[in-house]
Amino acid sequence: MLKVLILHGWGGSDDPHWQAWLAGEIAKKYGTVAFPLLDNPHFPSKNRWMKQIKLILSDFQPDVVICHSLANIAWFHLCNEGKISVVKRLLLVAPPHLSCDIETLKTFFPLEAPKNLFAEEVLLVTSTNDPYMSTEEASALQKALGIEMKVIEDAGHINTASGFGEWPWVKEWVLQ
Repeated sequence: MLKVLILHGWGGSDDPHWQAWLAGEIAKKYGTVAFPLLDNPHFPSKNRWMKQIKLILSDFQPDVVICHSLANIAWFHLCNEGKISVVKRLLLVAPPHLSCDIETLKTFFPLEAPKNLFAEEVLLVTSTNDPYMSTEEASALQKALGIEMKVIEDAGHINTASGFGEWPWVKEWVLQ
């Protein structure tokens, strides 16, 4: 049975965000899904998030991991640390640039793009007008990671504010 771990970004991804919708859709198909609320999502700490995610990875052992926004950065830190197991598929949605200077998120930045993403298959999904990563930064990240990238036209930060509640494409990607 497919086991999917969904990791939210800064502030969480509660309903009607596409991640909350996706968790429900996976459960409807009798899939096994973990969609944890990471510690103190509005004022996150890199060390606390990494510790929590490592514990979840160890206990849950997902096949698929889906990261949105700041969760991508947490995943990159875990990869740079190198103490996680390989997953089958990894979806990186709307990561911020690697030198983000938002004061609340300072424990996460800056960082280097990881050399190993600990996944057999990886897809990066970005937008042409994401306020946290320009198209040039997204292209540079794609090149540094050596992975495929899907660019969505005018999708903002690919969240509820930009119209991403129900997102059939991501459900198809996960369940394929």
